[in-house]
Amino acid sequence: MQTKKNIKPEYYKVTGDWGRQSSLLQEQYPELTDDDLEFEEGREDELIRRLEVRLNKNHDEVVKIITKGQLQSV
Repeated sequence: MQTKKNIKPEYYKVTGDWGRQSSLLQEQYPELTDDDLEFEEGREDELIRRLEVRLNKNHDEVVKIITKGQLQSV
């Protein structure tokens, strides 16, 4: 019998203009507040956890959403 290993989500680093990215995220997800999107460099894990709860999505889904926002803000 094989057991699943606990796979830790990959570390994610915010790059680019977070102010612009967070504005795009708020347009796409109006339920997000300024507090949800508050970001301090090096504390991406806290940001992702807040977004997971608010959006009811898992880590990978939140990272995809943020990554998509980074591409749109370019």
